[in-house]
Amino acid sequence: MLALLTQRFHDLDAADDAVQDALITALTAWQSGIPDSPAAWLYTVARNKLIDQVRRDRASRRQLHNSAPELTAHHTTADTYADAGTAEEGELIMDNSSYGDERLRLLLLCCHPALDRDTQVALTLRLAGGLTAAEVAAAYLLPEATLTQRVVRAKRKIREAGMPLLIPSNLEERVGSLLRVLYLIFNEGYLSRGAEHVTRVDLITEAIRLTRQVVDELPSSAEAEGLLALELYHHARSGSRVTGLGDLVLLERQDRSGWNLDVIAEANARLHSAMTRMTPGPYQVQAIIAGHHANARTAADTDWGAIAELYRQLGRMAPNPVVELNRAVAIAMADGPLAGLAVLNRLTGLEQYHLFHATKGELLARAGRPAAESFERALQLTSNEAERRHLERRRAETATAETAAAETRAAETAD
Repeated sequence: MLALLTQRFHDLDAADDAVQDALITALTAWQSGIPDSPAAWLYTVARNKLIDQVRRDRASRRQLHNSAPELTAHHTTADTYADAGTAEEGELIMDNSSYGDERLRLLLLCCHPALDRDTQVALTLRLAGGLTAAEVAAAYLLPEATLTQRVVRAKRKIREAGMPLLIPSNLEERVGSLLRVLYLIFNEGYLSRGAEHVTRVDLITEAIRLTRQVVDELPSSAEAEGLLALELYHHARSGSRVTGLGDLVLLERQDRSGWNLDVIAEANARLHSAMTRMTPGPYQVQAIIAGHHANARTAADTDWGAIAELYRQLGRMAPNPVVELNRAVAIAMADGPLAGLAVLNRLTGLEQYHLFHATKGELLARAGRPAAESFERALQLTSNEAERRHLERRRAETATAETAAAETRAAETAD
């Protein structure tokens, strides 16, 4: 809906406001019953709000021109869609782009090269990915107010520059940004940072669907197919990641008989297809790592040494402290918790990342060292209820173990 209205009225910001207003209107209007076609109802209300805004802008412009014509010599946004109010009621205007998917066109607009990379991702997650500002901010490890201002500035830039909702002639220019966006949307679905959901199936399926379309449109892109393989590997394990009570199950304790072998087989084929192009990239490396996990029949069969080396390669391709965090985990699994802690203790920039403290707590506990404080810090930084329950259990378990160890030492000293 947002993409359709943006395409028709050439104003992303105004279209976004109209969609939000339509949703608010529905909260009241639908109390007496939901219409037969909710989407058409919402579109019509949002479109009419925009048409009314266009007419008001046009009237104001005429009044201004009559009183001060020298101030209206330049083209304005209102002129761009001056005839927007002439369409028939309920009409949905679509173009004949090669994608045939209005949401993908919106993604490409949000990934316009005139926007910086972080803004592209933030804007797309907010407008096309369905995430709230709080969820996008959590994905970026940013304050929500900072993220909101970034989105506002981006929408203003799109409006002022007149960026069109079209498929670019050279799609390759935006592929990197688009894949990054789809990856973050998938990640938010896979483990939501919101308090109410462990996973968001809508975001997972939408990310996979759009990634498939990118692969279909760009068959030469090894990274696009590598990303699809990565998403499929993770999605194959979804049914075993959460208990019936909504609690998280760590990878090493998951029931692998519940993994979707058909999806894993497709992921294997996709990864093989990507690698035959001989153009390695970060998504393919991550897919290889995920493939090691997905194809291991038991947790003990996992080749942690190979995974640690793959994370080292990934760190060279795309330096990131989170990659180093994952490498620390792989080293700990291969060579023991103290080896993992040695890597972890050298990391910087993750002080506000809850998984850094959760990982540190886990490695400290496995090394027989005090860990409750790390789990407590992780608890302070997460809002996902399933993660909170897991961290609270681990905090309590380690606190009990630390108390018992202290009592044992005290008894030995007394003896």
